[in-house]
Amino acid sequence: MPVITAQQFAAKFALQPNQYAWFLGAGASASAGIPTGYAMIRDFKAQLFCQETKLPRREVDATDPLWVERIDDFFKRQAILPPTGDTTEYAKAFEAVYPSERDRRAYIDSQVKLGRPSFAHRVLASLLSAGHTPCVFTTNFDNLVETATTVAGQLLEPAKRRNLVVAAIDSAERAKRCLAENDWPLLAKIHGDFQSIELKNTEGELAEQDARMRAVLVEACSRFALIIIGYSGRDASVMAALNDVLKESASFPGGIYWVTRSPSELLPAVKELLLTSISKGVEAHIVQSQNFDEFGGDIADVVSLDEVLEQHVHAGEASPIVRPVPLPTHEALDALILRCSAVRVLTLPTVARRLLLQKPAKISEIRKRLSEAKARATVAVAGNEYAAFGSDEGLLSALAEFGPTLAGTVELNPLAHSWALGLLYDALTRALCRGRPLHPRLQARGHSVLVSAGYPNEDEERLKKRLEALSPMKAAYGADLHGNIPKLGCPFNEAVRIRLEQAASHWWCIFDPYTSVDLPKEAEESTDGEPSPGEPRSFQWKPSPAGDWLRERWAQRYNKKWSAIINAWSGLFKGEGRAFWLEDGQGIDAVFQIGAVTAWSRPSHDHPYFHGGR
Repeated sequence: MPVITAQQFAAKFALQPNQYAWFLGAGASASAGIPTGYAMIRDFKAQLFCQETKLPRREVDATDPLWVERIDDFFKRQAILPPTGDTTEYAKAFEAVYPSERDRRAYIDSQVKLGRPSFAHRVLASLLSAGHTPCVFTTNFDNLVETATTVAGQLLEPAKRRNLVVAAIDSAERAKRCLAENDWPLLAKIHGDFQSIELKNTEGELAEQDARMRAVLVEACSRFALIIIGYSGRDASVMAALNDVLKESASFPGGIYWVTRSPSELLPAVKELLLTSISKGVEAHIVQSQNFDEFGGDIADVVSLDEVLEQHVHAGEASPIVRPVPLPTHEALDALILRCSAVRVLTLPTVARRLLLQKPAKISEIRKRLSEAKARATVAVAGNEYAAFGSDEGLLSALAEFGPTLAGTVELNPLAHSWALGLLYDALTRALCRGRPLHPRLQARGHSVLVSAGYPNEDEERLKKRLEALSPMKAAYGADLHGNIPKLGCPFNEAVRIRLEQAASHWWCIFDPYTSVDLPKEAEESTDGEPSPGEPRSFQWKPSPAGDWLRERWAQRYNKKWSAIINAWSGLFKGEGRAFWLEDGQGIDAVFQIGAVTAWSRPSHDHPYFHGGR
């Protein structure tokens, strides 16, 4: 199943944004403060649990993992509701708690009042108001899209403003008229909205979509590509309508793009739809993005909007949790001085090899070919061209099927071009390891450098050199630098996460020490006993089996030991680093000079005393 990043999709979207329809599920309203379908299921289950057990509702916290486990165990034994994860679970639970249609409408009304348009709603509303998005379909009852679009539209001059037509299941004729007359933009609420007399919530109601609204959805999907976000695929009627589109000769002309936090979380019905699409020649992709707001941010970065809409969108951006703090530039008073795990990158490569390909290729394909050929090279996409470090012969040989041509060099400006920063980041990680008892681990979420455990059949001379080079680090840690975790048997290596950043007008190699653990795939929820950075906690998350061992290993490493560990790593990194150690004429190598002095919270690293030892 093709998987692409949100940034990759955004670049494609920006070329023809008005060729994409959107489909929003409950997850798209989560950041706006409205509970998701999963949260509602938990609430319904808690209410039913309290009714059956006679416990006071205020004593049961439906978000507490202990109560969640207890409630789920109760329903497993009682068989009152379908099994957890069943596609009818939401509808059955909703109807069990609120049998009356009027009560269900009142409940929805109370939940809708909790929300206000999020950053991503501003982005989508700006696209609708400017005429860059033809239609949006949603299963949600809230009025977030309408509210956001009204606000955005009022910022534009009347001549530029597109007025949104809203159609629910009790006003489907509006949607049909928009299709017939190409009167865009359209918001179609296929389950109704909070003001509708008709709402679809129960299993019976959701089993069959309103025929008119279903026809509108099918017709729109035969004209436009479809972006689906915040939707689980639980409604059999909606999934049936999407599958009906594939029966038409013209279906999803620009493709279908299912946005999800993790491809492994997709329901079987969703995977089947995407695979069927591919089998019928429809371009289908899974787009990885953490949530609606992050996806909206990636879209906002590339689309062109009127200046007034640009300002409106960016005014809704959340304040970053981590903010750059300027380093002091004056002599500090007698106060606490902090040492940073960062060393100066004294020189960076300024040019790379320019590479042209006759046959277009994805960067993932290029990296796969380089890896298979064991080529000493690394490549980044630079617009319509490619930039590379490494062996010219290796590049031409490994990428022969794409018709590669060497076309001189390309200048690197990491401040202006993200691809240049990414290429330097990859090369720096390799350069820190080349010729040292370390090995790189390059991953999409961030690169690491691990202490090498040696190689099979390592000769005595090589073993001796490796142990000598690692002896300061062994003394700093006061423990083995690699081995197997007792009882678990999982291999571990001391390591650092690497970042390349600019601060105080200089480039820095930042290294964050940690212990890398290679867990079996089925246990690899987290490598350090906590969810991955940026990943929201969920009730399905399980702690790492190595978590207790890791916490105990690091618990007694106070300031003195931390300073020694930073000393050891910076001492190993200092000096010249080459990513590939090429001979003259073999290609363009990435050569870095790494300083010996770490950064401090006072500008001591720029004191003349230290310049002689760099």
